[in-house]
Amino acid sequence: MRFVVSDASEPALLLADLERELKSLHEMDASKAETTLLIHPDVLHDFIDYNDFLGVVEKLLDQGGYTGEFQVASFHPDYRFADTAADDAGNYTNRSPYPALHILREASIEHALESVAAPEQIPERNIRTLEKLGSGYMQAILAECLEIKK
Repeated sequence: MRFVVSDASEPALLLADLERELKSLHEMDASKAETTLLIHPDVLHDFIDYNDFLGVVEKLLDQGGYTGEFQVASFHPDYRFADTAADDAGNYTNRSPYPALHILREASIEHALESVAAPEQIPERNIRTLEKLGSGYMQAILAECLEIKK
């Protein structure tokens, strides 16, 4: 897994970083790097703007010929599924300390899902697990991620 921190300060620069990472993974053997987490702490802090940007990401995948090869999972500190309250514990399945785009090889996802019973139920199972833990617990974990340990 590659971890890449973007220094982009505007969406167009982040899109260029994403395009570079897609090209890099496309050209790289999966044994060298299966996936990339593109962390972008300085752009798209507002979740609505971030969510809108995901449409641009989908266009890039399509126009770049990456549809079917890659998909991009989205993570944001304020991630919120439609029709949920902001403090709903289920939102934490896609929350992260910083906004991030996770580039995944579709072939790898398909391979991983071969050994999972009822893979279509994974999101619901994850949400149920987080609801049991509670949003307070999940908030504390995210806060701890941002603490600087001495």
